[in-house]
Amino acid sequence: MPITNYEKRRYIISLVAIAIVLIYIIRLLSLQVFSDDYKKYADSNAFQKKIQYPARGLITDRKGKLLVYNEPVYNIMVVMNEQIGVDTMGLCQTIGITKQQYIDRMAEIKNTKLNYGYSKYTPQLFIGQIPAKEFSILQEKLFRFKGFSIEKRAIRHYATSYAAHVLGDVGEVSPAEIDSDNYYRRGDYIGKLGVEKSYEKELRGIKGVKVMVRDAHGRIKGHYQDGKFDRVPEPGRNLTLGIDRELQALGERLMQGKIGSIVAIEPSTGEILCMVSSPTFDPHLLSGADRGRNYQRLSANPHKPLLNRAIMGQYPPGSTFKTSQGLTFLQEGIIGPGTYYPCFHGFWHGRTHVGCHGHHSPVELNFAIQTSCNSYFCWGFYNMIMSKKKYGSYGNALTRWKDYMVSMGFGYRLGVDLPGEKRGLIPNAQYYDKWYNKRWNALTIISDAIGQGEVMLTPLQVANLGATIANRGYYYTPHIVKKIQGRELDTLYTHRRYTMVDGKNYNYIVRGMRSAVLGGTCKSANLPGIEVCGKTGTAQNRGQDHSVFMGFAPMNNPKIALSVYVENGGFGAKFAVPIGGLMIEQYINGKLSESSQATAEAFAHKIISYGTRQR
Repeated sequence: MPITNYEKRRYIISLVAIAIVLIYIIRLLSLQVFSDDYKKYADSNAFQKKIQYPARGLITDRKGKLLVYNEPVYNIMVVMNEQIGVDTMGLCQTIGITKQQYIDRMAEIKNTKLNYGYSKYTPQLFIGQIPAKEFSILQEKLFRFKGFSIEKRAIRHYATSYAAHVLGDVGEVSPAEIDSDNYYRRGDYIGKLGVEKSYEKELRGIKGVKVMVRDAHGRIKGHYQDGKFDRVPEPGRNLTLGIDRELQALGERLMQGKIGSIVAIEPSTGEILCMVSSPTFDPHLLSGADRGRNYQRLSANPHKPLLNRAIMGQYPPGSTFKTSQGLTFLQEGIIGPGTYYPCFHGFWHGRTHVGCHGHHSPVELNFAIQTSCNSYFCWGFYNMIMSKKKYGSYGNALTRWKDYMVSMGFGYRLGVDLPGEKRGLIPNAQYYDKWYNKRWNALTIISDAIGQGEVMLTPLQVANLGATIANRGYYYTPHIVKKIQGRELDTLYTHRRYTMVDGKNYNYIVRGMRSAVLGGTCKSANLPGIEVCGKTGTAQNRGQDHSVFMGFAPMNNPKIALSVYVENGGFGAKFAVPIGGLMIEQYINGKLSESSQATAEAFAHKIISYGTRQR
């Protein structure tokens, strides 16, 4: 039977009625169940939750000397829903701003694109980081302005002007950081660089809260249920660094007017004793209300003082790399300690020539390290890569060679507990297959044997090589933090990492490094009463060569291993070796002799001209 027009209309009206009812139900659910707008409004009328910020953890050096602590500052907060009708001009006069600045700031607070997570019911940052002296003046008058309140905070203060790259800084949290961790809200502070960033969760502590009750007129009447729901903040954990404050200070003084790095490591633990990157900056510049402006100024500096060259600089290691080559050739049976190779002012093979300074020929391993003979290590590398009988192909030989390099901590990040570490480069067979269209052999890449060519290391990796040789075949992952209050260090930093080379072969390299200090290229690092072992490096560069030193001391009971890298400093013996010797003397003896103090003063005033070009 056909459906009449009346029945059609009835069905349509019924469907419309049902739809209207469903819309009302969905809206009620949205308002009462899924949305917290009304709850916020009700809560804001009945309660005021005051966040209690914990004290950020202190940072000390290895001897307990204070490096970073907290100083009180105050933020002016505003609850937008409560400040309606405030005497704007009176407020502006009280806090020392103009009417236009007030209007602009209010607009910024309400802009949800700028102010992530904005709510008119919760306190918003109006003006931040007011020093304690200015706060005492404001405190007497600010209570008159409804909706505005004071929040006590703290900023970082530094005991010295040293170790800026290590310590890092604290800045206002970004929207992305708020989104990734619900601990933060707008106006909070977070570690941005250095230890402050990598140990943020340990340093920041746990926030507390005070739940206050309001009356019908919005006046605070006291703690809700006598403080039953209050929570006391838990301070952040204190950190003890491996850094020696006096050694760090000396290193930064010696590197004044130079571009480069000094890294010193305690071989028995992997603790970093100093990490100098030059040029540096005063860490106070990135603390307080002027942080943003100072950061922009430092970022615009063509010499890049914000760059931590110790872990981000990637350089050819030069002749310091020869120690790793000698170890590899010994372990692979390519050479023995008594193997001799010729050197006629360098390595010659057909039309390939790698130059070397004049000395007698042929030479054996100890003398090759002592005098930094290029030819010796080129011959060792050539014989390893060209040994098809042993390895089957050039590619297999180079893969074996790279495995040794990786086991010594090259080619990948070591895992230091600082942000931004670079990996350097140890080329493999695939790299050269692509670069030379599979037409290469040992002569094509012979510069790799002496730390040139495509080989790139960070100063940290070179210092770690020194620590590995000092330990005769193992190292601990280098780390800045020595101890965390109430917590163990990550096991990454507490277990030994062994190389592919037997400990007995390290003894031959150690003897050569000791000979280099006694009568070779490192004589200016020879210290009375301290058995220093060292290796120079002169890393070729488009301009003046870089000056490099890697060493450790004492020889048989090593306390310190280090690398020194001075960009455009020329021969290793010119800048890097004497600087390395002064650093070793300071750490082992706890002070410099009078003659060494004079030398240190002279080096502190030696300036290398770099112009204004980007580095």
